[in-house]
Amino acid sequence: MAEPKSSSASAELSAVRRARLRIGVITAATITLLLAVVGGVADAVMTHAQSEQVWRELRYGAERADPSSPPVCTWLFTPGAEPLANAPEGFPVRADMDRARRTGAAVERTVERNDTVYRVRSTVRADGRVVQAVFDMRFQLADRRHLWYALGVAELVGLAAATVTGIVLGRLSVAPLAEALARQRRFVADASHELRTPITQVYARAQLLSRRAAAEELPGPYRDGLDRLVGSVGRLGDVLDDLLLSASLQADPARPAERRAVDLAALARSVAAEVAEYTRGARLSVSVAGPPHSLFVHGIESALRRAVGELLSNAISHTPAGGRIEVTLTRAAGTVGLSVTDTGAGFDPAEAERLFERFHRGGAGGRYGLGLALLREVVTAHGGTVTAAGRPGRGARFTIELPESADAAGAEAGAGTGAAGAVGAVRR
Repeated sequence: MAEPKSSSASAELSAVRRARLRIGVITAATITLLLAVVGGVADAVMTHAQSEQVWRELRYGAERADPSSPPVCTWLFTPGAEPLANAPEGFPVRADMDRARRTGAAVERTVERNDTVYRVRSTVRADGRVVQAVFDMRFQLADRRHLWYALGVAELVGLAAATVTGIVLGRLSVAPLAEALARQRRFVADASHELRTPITQVYARAQLLSRRAAAEELPGPYRDGLDRLVGSVGRLGDVLDDLLLSASLQADPARPAERRAVDLAALARSVAAEVAEYTRGARLSVSVAGPPHSLFVHGIESALRRAVGELLSNAISHTPAGGRIEVTLTRAAGTVGLSVTDTGAGFDPAEAERLFERFHRGGAGGRYGLGLALLREVVTAHGGTVTAAGRPGRGARFTIELPESADAAGAEAGAGTGAAGAVGAVRR
């Protein structure tokens, strides 16, 4: 089975690449648009100038030119006169000549014929003769095609130049972002690692002081203050663990040496057993249900343990005394699923996706912190998905789905039967 890379690192790398691509595309699109605008303006100006010039020449020819020797690209037709040998087919337009004779006003039109365009003017001269002048636009149309051909070549050259420029600019401008992201990950990992030892020492000493205070029967306010200190330091340690795990998951590659087949069923039962003492004190019922055999996924055991622990911690913190928490394990179509359902406060279904945002705080009973965001990082880093469902006052259900390990058969053979005996230990 191929080693999955960190989704966060991959997401950051993809974001950097998208930024580079976006800069290149925007640069290329801008230059292309400018060339298109210039081409459009040039074509409009050229077309207008040509049209005005043609009509001027056509009007002059219709009024004054000799029908036997008309201007270049122009033919003159008069009733009863034999047209020139090179006159285009389909002319003159008799209807226009008749109309000009009846009304005494000039008639102008554009005719598309013989694979070209003709400008036609029919008028009555001062001597009473009706003359129709026809101008062939083929040379003007050829000039326009040449213009657009030149603009097309310029567009392609400009697009190529813009693409190269965009790529260079993208690399130069996005490189600091990539470096900043890498430095951020290193800082979080280094800071979390360096702070872990002193915080662990403070936590141990606070616990010791709390036990001594209880043993020596110090006044209640002192004991309560020490208990709150132990809880605060413990939560600070959890935050550091979250940050360190998040930073380690963002490494590229994602710690392949630590990835192996992990029995998710045994892991879930182990985590549930670890919180048994607390849940008994909080009068919560926790049960684990699933198939009797092992359910293997490929991943980092410590990270998966943290993810399952976060789901249970989240359920415990939102379930009142006397409530129930159910952990359900399933296997279907190459996927291993783990659901944690509680009878707690629930949440608005519209908030389901936002629960996994860092430092998101919902309504009453909403969560604040890194826990669920880190949970999603862990799950997606293992190629899985996590979803949430719930309703206010009717509990919540969080579901993790992970790909089943391709090495499940071999891992199960060596796992033995020790995990199966944990089922009854966590059902109470």
